[in-house]
Amino acid sequence: MGPFDYCAGRRTLLKAGFALGIELTLATASPGQENPATIRPREGDLLVRDEDSSTSPLTPADIPLGGPQLMAWPMDPATKALRSGTRFNRVMLVRLDTAQLTEETRSRSADGVVAYTAICTHSGCEVVDWTSDAQQLVCACHNSRFEPRDGGKVVDGPAPRMLPALPLKIVEGKLVVAKPFTARIGFVQD
Repeated sequence: MGPFDYCAGRRTLLKAGFALGIELTLATASPGQENPATIRPREGDLLVRDEDSSTSPLTPADIPLGGPQLMAWPMDPATKALRSGTRFNRVMLVRLDTAQLTEETRSRSADGVVAYTAICTHSGCEVVDWTSDAQQLVCACHNSRFEPRDGGKVVDGPAPRMLPALPLKIVEGKLVVAKPFTARIGFVQD
């Protein structure tokens, strides 16, 4: 191993440790106590629109059919604690015609509403763009494109894997988290 290989390996290790340290710091309110704002979405959590101070729970009718996506946060229904303390909890909601969804995607949807992490699996940028013509989610950083009708699969760009999905259900007319994310939220570090 040459001196440059050693430095590159060390640099990668330091970057990974730094990223882990940040996430651990964000996820810990104090020793022995979880911070409700950083807990990952849990079964039964409601979804509320990003930047909505009223924190009104969303219904399928609140999501425009055919896009664009709407950004949301999970909220504990009992305590009303918004899980907005880490960007890893930010969720994209898209409402599509259920006939266009694959069987697996349909099983995780609620009246055509599908939910995915807003974190791109390539380098951690936020997937906040939408193409109306192709009805795809797009990461503006490196132009990775994801297919919301087929489990968030990568259809173009450098992203190495599909977007983790957040299974939904409808309870009393409101969008509710049915299960945790389908995969670990994370990205490739160069």
